[in-house]
Formats: sequence, C-alpha cells, structure tokens
Amino acid sequence: MFMGEYQHTIDAKGRLIIPSKFREALGNSFVITRGLDNCLFGYPMNEWRKLEEKLKDLPMTKKDARAFARFFFSGATEVELDKQGRINIPSNLAAYAKLEKECVILGVSTKIEIWSKALWEEYFNEAEESFNDIAENLIGFDF
Repeated sequence: MFMGEYQHTIDAKGRLIIPSKFREALGNSFVITRGLDNCLFGYPMNEWRKLEEKLKDLPMTKKDARAFARFFFSGATEVELDKQGRINIPSNLAAYAKLEKECVILGVSTKIEIWSKALWEEYFNEAEESFNDIAENLIGFDF
C-alpha cells in the first residue's frame, strides 16, 4: 500500500526521483499514465494488469468507455528505475501534468500520483475547503 506525500524536482532531462519508500513496492519497472485532475498515475505491474483486465471489460460500444480507454492506454508507458531511483518521464506525460521543476509524489493506496507542485497545492486547497462535505458524501463507506 502506498501512502504519504513527498516533494522532489524533475530535471531538464525529465528524470524524477521516486521516494525510496515506494521503490520496493513499485519494482524495477512500473507503468505510468495520464491520471485524473492533470496528474500522472503510477502502477506496479501487478496492479496495472488488474486494471487492464477491468478496462478490457468496458463496453466498447459505449462512447465514454472508448474515450476513457483511449485516454488511459495511449498515455501509458513502462518506466524503469535507474541506480539513483529515478524514472524518465516522457515529454507528452510531463506536458499533460504540467511538470516543470517542483513535483509532489503521493501514495494513494494501490498507486502513486505524480503532480506539479503548483497544481497539487491548488487542488489540495480547494479539496481541503470541502473535505467535510466530501466525507459526508462517503458516509456509507464507514469512515
């Protein structure tokens, strides 16, 4: 399980250090792709395979299912950790997530999220204001 928030910088070559606490669970290679809210999602290979199976079951006769599958899979790429614990983020994914210098890497249960620090702060501040309302809407999940 991934949890926590870490700040790192992406260098001019698109390399980003993955927090040491995440490296073992991610393995030497894992998949990153476009996520929701303009961040990137990172999945260990076993979680990626589970997700892939679920997405295969989407009804491709539905326009939204086709659009989501295209969006998700077209951005997916397998990345490998180098000896310094860095990955190279492809330029198309860095542009999507607006990664420039300062980044935030979050542990979110079965995946990691990679955010531009500015976008994360903006998202966090908005979500923080409505956190109680969000929690109330999830009351059936026994929080």
